[in-house]
Amino acid sequence: MAPKTPPGETRAQIFRFVEGELLKGQPPTVREVQRAFKFRSVQTAREHLEALVAAGKLTKQSGKARGYRLPRRFGSGSLTFVPILGRVQAGVLTAAIEDPVGHLAVEGHGSSGELFALSVRGESMIGAGILPGDIAIVRRQSTAGGGDIVVALIGDEATVKRLRIHKGRIELHPENPSFAPIIPGEKDEVILLGKVVEVRRFLEGAPEADD
Repeated sequence: MAPKTPPGETRAQIFRFVEGELLKGQPPTVREVQRAFKFRSVQTAREHLEALVAAGKLTKQSGKARGYRLPRRFGSGSLTFVPILGRVQAGVLTAAIEDPVGHLAVEGHGSSGELFALSVRGESMIGAGILPGDIAIVRRQSTAGGGDIVVALIGDEATVKRLRIHKGRIELHPENPSFAPIIPGEKDEVILLGKVVEVRRFLEGAPEADD
Protein backbone atom coordinates (compact mmCIF):
# COMPACT_ATOMS: atom_id res chain seq x y z
CA MET A 1 0.00 0.00 0.00
CA ALA A 2 1.45 3.36 -1.07
CA PRO A 3 2.15 5.78 1.79
CA LYS A 4 -0.26 8.66 2.21
CA THR A 5 0.93 12.11 1.20
CA PRO A 6 1.62 14.19 4.34
CA PRO A 7 -1.18 16.75 4.89
CA GLY A 8 1.26 19.66 4.69
CA GLU A 9 2.52 18.52 1.30
CA THR A 10 -1.00 18.00 -0.03
CA ARG A 11 -1.98 21.45 1.20
CA ALA A 12 1.05 23.00 -0.52
CA GLN A 13 0.04 21.28 -3.76
CA ILE A 14 -3.50 22.60 -3.38
CA PHE A 15 -2.20 26.13 -2.85
CA ARG A 16 -0.05 25.90 -6.00
CA PHE A 17 -3.06 24.62 -7.94
CA VAL A 18 -5.36 27.39 -6.68
CA GLU A 19 -2.67 30.03 -7.22
CA GLY A 20 -2.14 28.88 -10.80
CA GLU A 21 -5.85 28.95 -11.54
CA LEU A 22 -6.20 32.41 -10.00
CA LEU A 23 -3.31 33.76 -12.04
CA LYS A 24 -5.13 32.54 -15.14
CA GLY A 25 -8.23 34.40 -13.97
CA GLN A 26 -10.14 31.19 -13.22
CA PRO A 27 -10.90 31.03 -9.48
CA PRO A 28 -11.66 27.36 -8.72
CA THR A 29 -14.62 26.08 -6.74
CA VAL A 30 -14.28 23.66 -3.83
CA ARG A 31 -15.65 20.89 -6.04
CA GLU A 32 -13.07 21.60 -8.74
CA VAL A 33 -10.34 21.27 -6.11
CA GLN A 34 -11.92 17.99 -5.00
CA ARG A 35 -11.88 16.64 -8.56
CA ALA A 36 -8.34 17.85 -9.25
CA PHE A 37 -6.98 16.00 -6.19
CA LYS A 38 -9.39 13.05 -6.37
CA PHE A 39 -10.65 13.55 -2.81
CA ARG A 40 -13.54 11.28 -1.85
CA SER A 41 -15.55 14.16 -0.40
CA VAL A 42 -16.01 17.87 -0.99
CA GLN A 43 -15.49 18.41 2.72
CA THR A 44 -11.85 17.28 2.50
CA ALA A 45 -11.16 19.89 -0.17
CA ARG A 46 -13.00 22.53 1.85
CA GLU A 47 -10.95 21.76 4.97
CA HIS A 48 -7.68 22.20 3.08
CA LEU A 49 -8.88 25.48 1.58
CA GLU A 50 -10.07 26.81 4.92
CA ALA A 51 -6.70 25.86 6.44
CA LEU A 52 -4.99 27.91 3.71
CA VAL A 53 -7.29 30.82 4.55
CA ALA A 54 -6.46 30.47 8.25
CA ALA A 55 -2.76 30.45 7.38
CA GLY A 56 -3.16 33.71 5.45
CA LYS A 57 -2.26 32.21 2.08
CA LEU A 58 -5.76 32.68 0.67
CA THR A 59 -8.73 34.89 1.40
CA LYS A 60 -12.36 34.01 0.78
CA GLN A 61 -15.31 36.16 -0.23
CA SER A 62 -18.32 34.73 1.56
CA GLY A 63 -21.32 33.75 -0.51
CA LYS A 64 -19.34 33.13 -3.70
CA ALA A 65 -18.59 29.68 -5.12
CA ARG A 66 -15.46 31.09 -6.76
CA GLY A 67 -14.58 33.30 -3.83
CA TYR A 68 -10.96 32.33 -3.12
CA ARG A 69 -8.35 35.02 -3.78
CA LEU A 70 -4.66 35.70 -3.24
CA PRO A 71 -4.21 38.25 -0.42
CA ARG A 72 -0.55 39.04 -0.95
CA ARG A 73 0.82 41.83 -3.07
CA PHE A 74 2.90 41.26 -6.18
CA GLY A 75 5.50 43.88 -7.11
CA SER A 76 4.20 47.42 -6.95
CA GLY A 77 0.49 46.68 -7.01
CA SER A 78 -2.10 44.26 -5.74
CA LEU A 79 -3.49 41.41 -7.81
CA THR A 80 -6.97 42.14 -9.13
CA PHE A 81 -9.38 40.30 -11.41
CA VAL A 82 -10.41 42.26 -14.47
CA PRO A 83 -13.55 41.47 -16.49
CA ILE A 84 -12.99 40.37 -20.09
CA LEU A 85 -15.80 41.88 -22.12
CA GLY A 86 -17.51 40.62 -25.20
CA ARG A 87 -19.05 43.07 -27.64
CA VAL A 88 -19.21 46.62 -26.25
CA GLN A 89 -22.09 48.65 -27.60
CA ALA A 90 -22.90 52.32 -27.26
CA GLY A 91 -23.90 53.35 -23.76
CA VAL A 92 -23.67 49.90 -22.18
CA LEU A 93 -20.05 49.62 -21.00
CA THR A 94 -21.24 49.29 -17.39
CA ALA A 95 -23.66 46.53 -18.34
CA ALA A 96 -20.93 44.74 -20.29
CA ILE A 97 -18.59 44.89 -17.29
CA GLU A 98 -21.34 43.44 -15.10
CA ASP A 99 -21.76 40.52 -17.52
CA PRO A 100 -18.22 39.58 -18.61
CA VAL A 101 -17.21 36.50 -20.64
CA GLY A 102 -14.34 35.78 -18.23
CA HIS A 103 -11.75 37.32 -15.94
CA LEU A 104 -8.02 38.01 -16.10
CA ALA A 105 -5.59 38.39 -13.21
CA VAL A 106 -3.79 41.74 -13.42
CA GLU A 107 -1.16 43.33 -11.19
CA GLY A 108 -1.34 47.04 -10.48
CA HIS A 109 -2.79 49.69 -12.86
CA GLY A 110 -5.56 50.54 -10.38
CA SER A 111 -8.47 48.74 -8.81
CA SER A 112 -10.52 46.14 -10.64
CA GLY A 113 -13.43 48.60 -10.91
CA GLU A 114 -11.26 50.91 -13.01
CA LEU A 115 -10.12 48.23 -15.46
CA PHE A 116 -11.60 46.05 -18.15
CA ALA A 117 -10.14 43.87 -20.92
CA LEU A 118 -11.02 43.32 -24.56
CA SER A 119 -9.87 40.75 -27.10
CA VAL A 120 -8.21 42.50 -30.05
CA ARG A 121 -9.62 41.79 -33.50
CA GLY A 122 -7.90 42.66 -36.77
CA GLU A 123 -4.35 43.71 -37.68
CA SER A 124 -4.57 47.49 -37.56
CA MET A 125 -2.21 47.77 -34.54
CA ILE A 126 0.49 45.23 -35.40
CA GLY A 127 3.08 48.01 -35.69
CA ALA A 128 2.57 48.66 -31.97
CA GLY A 129 3.02 44.96 -31.22
CA ILE A 130 -0.71 44.37 -30.70
CA LEU A 131 -1.80 41.29 -32.64
CA PRO A 132 -5.18 39.67 -33.34
CA GLY A 133 -6.28 37.65 -30.32
CA ASP A 134 -4.24 39.68 -27.83
CA ILE A 135 -6.02 40.88 -24.71
CA ALA A 136 -5.88 44.65 -24.20
CA ILE A 137 -6.16 45.70 -20.55
CA VAL A 138 -7.81 49.11 -20.40
CA ARG A 139 -8.11 51.72 -17.66
CA ARG A 140 -11.49 53.40 -17.81
CA GLN A 141 -11.06 57.12 -18.51
CA SER A 142 -12.80 59.64 -20.73
CA THR A 143 -9.68 61.58 -21.72
CA ALA A 144 -6.18 60.67 -22.88
CA GLY A 145 -3.10 62.34 -24.28
CA GLY A 146 -1.97 62.46 -27.89
CA GLY A 147 0.04 59.34 -28.67
CA ASP A 148 -1.78 57.14 -26.15
CA ILE A 149 -3.26 53.87 -27.35
CA VAL A 150 -6.95 53.99 -26.52
CA VAL A 151 -10.20 52.11 -26.88
CA ALA A 152 -12.83 54.31 -28.48
CA LEU A 153 -16.45 53.68 -29.30
CA ILE A 154 -17.63 54.79 -32.73
CA GLY A 155 -21.26 53.97 -33.32
CA ASP A 156 -21.66 50.57 -31.70
CA GLU A 157 -18.14 49.30 -32.36
CA ALA A 158 -15.16 49.53 -30.02
CA THR A 159 -11.78 50.01 -31.69
CA VAL A 160 -8.17 50.05 -30.44
CA LYS A 161 -6.15 52.86 -32.03
CA ARG A 162 -3.50 55.48 -31.28
CA LEU A 163 -5.01 58.80 -30.32
CA ARG A 164 -3.92 61.93 -32.17
CA ILE A 165 -5.27 65.43 -31.61
CA HIS A 166 -5.28 67.64 -34.71
CA LYS A 167 -6.62 71.19 -34.45
CA GLY A 168 -8.51 70.22 -31.34
CA ARG A 169 -10.18 67.24 -33.05
CA ILE A 170 -9.78 63.57 -32.22
CA GLU A 171 -8.18 61.31 -34.79
CA LEU A 172 -7.69 57.56 -34.36
CA HIS A 173 -4.63 56.23 -36.13
CA PRO A 174 -3.72 52.61 -36.87
CA GLU A 175 -0.20 51.20 -36.60
CA ASN A 176 -0.38 49.43 -39.93
CA PRO A 177 0.02 51.23 -43.29
CA SER A 178 -2.63 48.97 -44.82
CA PHE A 179 -5.28 50.73 -42.73
CA ALA A 180 -6.50 54.32 -42.98
CA PRO A 181 -6.88 56.63 -39.98
CA ILE A 182 -10.34 57.15 -38.56
CA ILE A 183 -11.08 60.86 -38.70
CA PRO A 184 -14.59 61.41 -37.33
CA GLY A 185 -16.75 64.10 -38.87
CA GLU A 186 -18.33 66.90 -36.89
CA LYS A 187 -21.56 64.92 -36.45
CA ASP A 188 -19.87 61.63 -35.58
CA GLU A 189 -19.95 60.71 -31.91
CA VAL A 190 -16.70 59.33 -30.52
CA ILE A 191 -16.66 58.06 -26.93
CA LEU A 192 -13.29 57.40 -25.34
CA LEU A 193 -13.70 54.29 -23.18
CA GLY A 194 -10.19 54.18 -21.80
CA LYS A 195 -6.43 53.93 -22.23
CA VAL A 196 -4.66 50.64 -22.97
CA VAL A 197 -2.22 50.05 -20.11
CA GLU A 198 -1.12 46.48 -20.83
CA VAL A 199 -1.38 43.84 -23.55
CA ARG A 200 -1.45 40.08 -22.88
CA ARG A 201 -0.76 37.31 -25.36
CA PHE A 202 -1.60 33.66 -24.76
CA LEU A 203 0.06 30.95 -26.83
CA GLU A 204 -2.40 28.51 -25.31
CA GLY A 205 -4.84 28.37 -22.45
CA ALA A 206 -6.40 31.81 -22.89
CA PRO A 207 -9.04 32.68 -20.26
CA GLU A 208 -12.43 31.17 -21.04
CA ALA A 209 -15.93 32.09 -20.07
CA ASP A 210 -16.94 31.26 -16.51
CA ASP A 211 -19.18 28.23 -15.93
